[in-house]
Parts: sequence; C-alpha cells; structure tokens
Amino acid sequence: MKARTRARAVALKALYEIDLTGHPPAAVLDARLAEEPLEPRLAAFARRLVQGVIPMRPWLDQYIAQHAPEWPVEQLPVVDRNILRLALWEMSLDPEGTPAKVVINEAVELAKTFGGTSSPRFVNGVLGSLVQHLDAIRTHLQSLQPQTS
Repeated sequence: MKARTRARAVALKALYEIDLTGHPPAAVLDARLAEEPLEPRLAAFARRLVQGVIPMRPWLDQYIAQHAPEWPVEQLPVVDRNILRLALWEMSLDPEGTPAKVVINEAVELAKTFGGTSSPRFVNGVLGSLVQHLDAIRTHLQSLQPQTS
C-alpha cells in the first residue's frame, strides 16, 4: 500500500470508530497512529483529514445524500459513508489540492480493501456524480468552514 494510501486508511479507521462509538476524535486518532505508526508528514496528513471531516460531516452528508438518493446516509454501511466523507472533504476542502481523479481512485481502493463487494462501484458512482458539481460544492463548503486565525 502506498504511503498516502496508508495515511488515508488510518484516517478512515479513525472516522469509522468515531462514527460508530462517538469516542473523542483526538484520542481515536492517537490510538490508530500508535497501532499503525506513520512518518510525521503522513501522520499530519491523516490528522488533517480526520480533523477536517469531523466538523463538516452534516454538510458532507447532505451532498452525499443528494448524489445517492436511494440510500439515506445514516443507512449506508459505515465504511462506505466514511470513505465518501473523506473523499468529498479531500476533493473540496483540503488545502493541499490533491486532484479529484486521484482522490476518487484512492477512495475506490479503500472501498476494495475495507468495504463490501459492491462498495467500490458504489463509491466510484457517488464520487463521479459529486465531482461533476465540485466547484459549487467547494464554494459552499468553504463558506461553512470554521475560520482559523
């Protein structure tokens, strides 16, 4: 598994646990990083992903729901829901600006590794639909992000 893919996998595992248990995000991420150590820049990337997704979940979920209307977000498999949140946040809000195509490919790989048999196709389809509206989504989500000084 590539280095950044490993960092995304750690972030996904943390988001999964947080989603299921409601445990404090910082503690969950620290535990995941203790179990799967990453070099500092990759650990910072995983941390940025988790810290970015957590406060934006309600808005990310709204967009996911619009582009997967046959599946209420709360009824999606927890893995799929968090892969979609992670990828949508990274495509629209990550200051690093990873190209959407790369993010989608990485999300599909995570779905192959951690999801069910239909997860890769489902994740690819939803993200493919979302990316067609990415500029508008990005503008809206950026307006909602907490401002840091």
